[in-house]
Amino acid sequence: MGYQTKIQSIKRANSEQWYVIFPAQVAQAMEFEPSETVEWFIEDKSTLALKRINTPEPILKNKLR
Repeated sequence: MGYQTKIQSIKRANSEQWYVIFPAQVAQAMEFEPSETVEWFIEDKSTLALKRINTPEPILKNKLR
């Protein structure tokens, strides 16, 4: 399932910033924390990947027996 969102641009006198807003459902499903640090990777001109720096421990762990 995908969620569409708009890219926003804010232009100031000496700078320009671009914002990608996550829908609340995506942020909650990923359990993001406010001010969490992430890293962007450009795969190609149609694919942008986001990687978490500190991934939380999984709730369910796979155990091999």
